Amino acid sequence: MKQEVTLNLSNIDRVTSISKALSSKLRVEILRLLDNHALNISNIAETLDIPVSTAALQIKVLEEAGLVVSEPLPGIRGSQKVSGIKVKTVHIDIKSSDDDASSSRSVKISMPIGNYSDCNIEAPCGISSETNAISHDDDKDAFYLPDRTSAQIIWFYKGYLEYRFPKRHVDEHGRINGVEFTFEACSEAPGYDNNWPSDITIWINGVEIGGFRSEGDYGGRRGKHNPQWWPDILTQYGKLYSVMIDDEGCYVDNKLTSGENLKSLRINEGDFISFKIGVKSDSEYVGGMNLFGNRFGDFDQNIEMTLKY
Repeated sequence: MKQEVTLNLSNIDRVTSISKALSSKLRVEILRLLDNHALNISNIAETLDIPVSTAALQIKVLEEAGLVVSEPLPGIRGSQKVSGIKVKTVHIDIKSSDDDASSSRSVKISMPIGNYSDCNIEAPCGISSETNAISHDDDKDAFYLPDRTSAQIIWFYKGYLEYRFPKRHVDEHGRINGVEFTFEACSEAPGYDNNWPSDITIWINGVEIGGFRSEGDYGGRRGKHNPQWWPDILTQYGKLYSVMIDDEGCYVDNKLTSGENLKSLRINEGDFISFKIGVKSDSEYVGGMNLFGNRFGDFDQNIEMTLKY
């Protein structure tokens, strides 16, 4: 589900950035073009009859404004950047008092991938920090070592990792009306294999809410944030995925996957929200998974939870 952005004049940088992005007829045309389809830079340039360099520059402005999201996808001639619309609506309230701003707020919490509260892992598996392998390959006991909290890449064949996100930043009188999780992941093949599907499942507060199919364990080029010691022949990067929950249902990468909602998942109850991710034994494609921290892969982030209240 695309985001709904609500701002007021206290959000000076964001308002200015979005206003700049929408001030160009060409960028508005690009947004119209991306309304129903994600496209790469060459497709955009060809359709609008503009130079590829011009299309790339306009996409960059839209990305900086948070209106468009882009990610690299492997192709026959190497990876290519594919862009799609990230935002459904933008509402700017001209009245910018602090009282108005506090009526709709959000909190973002970044969870390092090694800070899981529970796990159940089947080999092949492994866990590495930014500087070294935490243990040898297929050592399941390593997932319980204190050093696991420094993990920047985790991989396994089947099983799950569970993370418990605190809600302490939410005002005691605030009601959570939306939750979003974002993370970088891919499947897990020996070495790497860009065509290696795996069905990855998500649970929220112990309830399965759907999942997604990773089409490959991506390599062939280095991940943007990978340390130098990491071998070229291994997994390099993943894709950025999102899980959203609101009053109507659960969405994985903007697709409705479950009728479970904020109420049925008890999001406004308890002291934490449980986010569990893994590969089930009875999935159609059991192809393992890789999970990336902010010092590995292509995206400078850990698992992030955003609460809207």
